[in-house]
Amino acid sequence: MKDGTIGSPGLAGKRIVYAMDNLKSPVELFSVNPDGSDPRAITQINVEKVASTRMGDYEQFSFKGWNNETVYCYVVKPVDFNPAKKYPIAFLIHGGPQGSFGNHFHYRWNPQAYAGAGYAAVMVDFHGSTGYGQAFTDAIRGDWGGKPLVDLQAGLAAALEKYPWMDGDRVGALGASFGGYMINWIAGNWGERFRCLVSHDGNLDERMAYFDTEELWFPEWDHEGTPWTNPEGYEKHNPVNFVKNWKTPILVIHGELDYRVVVTQGISTFTAAQRLGVPSKFLYFPDENHWVLKPHNSILWHDTVIGWLDQWLK
Repeated sequence: MKDGTIGSPGLAGKRIVYAMDNLKSPVELFSVNPDGSDPRAITQINVEKVASTRMGDYEQFSFKGWNNETVYCYVVKPVDFNPAKKYPIAFLIHGGPQGSFGNHFHYRWNPQAYAGAGYAAVMVDFHGSTGYGQAFTDAIRGDWGGKPLVDLQAGLAAALEKYPWMDGDRVGALGASFGGYMINWIAGNWGERFRCLVSHDGNLDERMAYFDTEELWFPEWDHEGTPWTNPEGYEKHNPVNFVKNWKTPILVIHGELDYRVVVTQGISTFTAAQRLGVPSKFLYFPDENHWVLKPHNSILWHDTVIGWLDQWLK
């Protein structure tokens, strides 16, 4: 992960061909000897586009998270960075929850989109993330709203302490899938820390979500049973139980064809915000699933999300 993310290795004669990308470059093909020596670039498909695009520099740092354990965080600086300026923060929360923010050029939640809009992107790999070993990943079990929230709180505080050019008074939190769940959880349990939130394809009601989803492994594993064998596993960190605390402006996004987190979860999130009088907006995609895949929809998504951040943070 130091140089980038490696994928799709395959034999080509006496060499190994692989794909590699990083936070400043889309994927290209390379080859290497089986012992790791003599790496060579094969393709340069994106070189001209990358050279003509302004991107933010990135770095990784560590801090003490839950139980004083080491947690890592990536930071991407705004383009045309000036250390004398103060920059608002896009605080990105990954999905999974067994996922990770790596040194990877993502085609949906790409931090360079926020860096290009003048934001510092902060991305914490909280407990439950992959890459730290199985025990760290399994720490999410039975504790969706516990250890990860502690890590997110400690990670944001650590970033603000380490980078004085970040403006701790102008922070927006964004997430999809588990990240969307976490945004809904944060809204009722840490919402006052943020000026705005973005919840994409996130569960509002964990108990009902069990009966809605097409993937039962996740809730049965992470909540340690079913809603009837372990109801407390679904209720103790259930965002719907803390809706009464919501005050932070929230943008809700959902796709009609999402069967992992069904669209009624997003509609319910928006309904709750509206009835509470919380400033809110709903972006609905009738032709997208758990991801926004179509290019024109992606442009609308980014325009809406960054517009929402600009409205509340600039």
